[in-house]
Amino acid sequence: MTVIALLSVAPVVEGSMAGEVAKAVDALEGFDVTYETNPMGTVIEADDIEELMAAATAAHTAVDGDRVSTVLKIDDKRGREQRAREKVDAVERELGRPARGDPE
Repeated sequence: MTVIALLSVAPVVEGSMAGEVAKAVDALEGFDVTYETNPMGTVIEADDIEELMAAATAAHTAVDGDRVSTVLKIDDKRGREQRAREKVDAVERELGRPARGDPE
């Protein structure tokens, strides 16, 4: 089984959140997950829901602040294995081009 999630952890602060977000991303290193950070969050893949939840909890806990906002969207595909990249590949096949608007 593969569990894919979109995780967004952010302190409620004035100014840049980059330093605190970096702490959340760094916390994922202690777990058996793969991840890719984008401007709106971090896509995480794990072999099971327990590992994914432990990693997400660690990322949330790593952020300092009086108030931290965390959003976790989980795709727990139980019937078959599917990696996050495969989902993007399927959309790109339908488009007939990369799924991005900027030239590489």
